[in-house]
Amino acid sequence: MLLSKVFNPKAVNIDLQSEDKDEVFEELIEELVNVNPSLDRAAALDAVRERESKMSTGIMSGIAVPHGKTSAVKDVRGAVGISRTGIDYDALDGKPVHLVFMLLSSPESSELHLRVLKRLARILQNPKFYNALMEQTNPEAVYDLICKYETDL
Repeated sequence: MLLSKVFNPKAVNIDLQSEDKDEVFEELIEELVNVNPSLDRAAALDAVRERESKMSTGIMSGIAVPHGKTSAVKDVRGAVGISRTGIDYDALDGKPVHLVFMLLSSPESSELHLRVLKRLARILQNPKFYNALMEQTNPEAVYDLICKYETDL
């Protein structure tokens, strides 16, 4: 199970307060710092912003997958955020984003980074997954749901 190693229930925020994508980047990087206290916030934020400047990572209706490569992490680490009100994200479809899956990867982990993105994309295409995540009320349940849907692939 790949996603179960990348995500951690301690890096899940089920009540994002962000109103725009720059705020959500900071909010989710804070979640990653909670799990990895030595994480360089500035380097992580720069990596995500740099990737986002190339093209929006608001890829599916209501879903964004911001990601970046930085030596601030050793492999691939992820955080999950749920916004009940929606985030103005400049998504490709112009709609607000409610689910955000942030990934940070080391420059040496390109292959793993792509595998994680591919696996995540597969479960995100299941509309039941989106609806089930939006119903969750605690971080552990979000993490368990990610693991369950990954196992069902």
